[in-house]
Amino acid sequence: MQQRKSAYATLALLVLTIAAVPGVRAHAESEQPPSLLLDGRPLAFPAPPVIENGVSYVPVRPIFESEGAKVSWDDRTQSVTATTDSLVITYRLGESSAYRNGEELALPDPGKLINGFSMVPLRFVSEMMGNVVQWHAYARSISISSAHTFETEITYGVNLRSEPRSEEDATLVRMLSKGQHVHVIRAVDANWLEVQTEDGKIGFMSAKPKYSDFTSPELEMKQANELIAFGSTFFGTHYEFGADPSQTDTFDCSSFVKHVFGEVLGIDLPRVSYDQAKVGREVTIAELRKGDLLFFSARGLDIGHVGIYAGDGKILHTYSDKLGVHIEDFDGQWKDRFVTARRVF
Repeated sequence: MQQRKSAYATLALLVLTIAAVPGVRAHAESEQPPSLLLDGRPLAFPAPPVIENGVSYVPVRPIFESEGAKVSWDDRTQSVTATTDSLVITYRLGESSAYRNGEELALPDPGKLINGFSMVPLRFVSEMMGNVVQWHAYARSISISSAHTFETEITYGVNLRSEPRSEEDATLVRMLSKGQHVHVIRAVDANWLEVQTEDGKIGFMSAKPKYSDFTSPELEMKQANELIAFGSTFFGTHYEFGADPSQTDTFDCSSFVKHVFGEVLGIDLPRVSYDQAKVGREVTIAELRKGDLLFFSARGLDIGHVGIYAGDGKILHTYSDKLGVHIEDFDGQWKDRFVTARRVF
């Protein structure tokens, strides 16, 4: 039996427990085990997480290896060693202390075998590797961030929340002020970023461009898809030249674009297409990306019409009551009348 346990321990090597994470509540053992993300990436484990006596246990070897550590197991001493360029971490199963570069650090609970796998406290990871750990009750997930740099600047005061939603004050953690810096762990979707603050908190903030200088191809694509999806909900809405931008019963080309960008991205575009063509930066047809603005000559004006590039050679726009809001090919008359394209996010 001991030989079987040792073999399992050699295979899995190391597991952690969430005993020391603030906000973690006891869960019934019958509940689905929590998921774990390191720097926004889901980790695959040799065994699923285990909940025992209100404590969640999840494999940790992928965490060390994902951070570049070499991990080894000594079957004779029942101890594990993780090595990086600057750290040597050792722990012997069953003891209440671990060692980092020879320095002894107490654990909240000793490690043990569960179903043949070695288990150690989560604090073993967070203290030894200097990581920040957060339990997300809404998703039954654990987020671990190994960031030590804070590259993203807050450009407009924004709320830090415990969940990626803003409907309830209960999710509010605090305000992030203009000029503060955070590390973006991941783009949850088009609307939310998971971030780590400089004082070691993990939470969620709005992904709208006005709030930070963060950009990434992944977020840009999520936001572009959201723009087109939201704009498409108005298919068939009647066209009215000079439509009042405060309502959505009718649109003209520029009031439609203004409404979509305002609602989805919080970008307050000018009212008319001529002025909208001055926003953002110019891109060529060869550079077009979903969500870019397309401008055309119309009614004798150099710029008299605007649409949103919907990808795959399509335009989302409105210009006639017969068609209303619709998507059509960016070819024919539209290529002939094309003037410029602008990227605003």
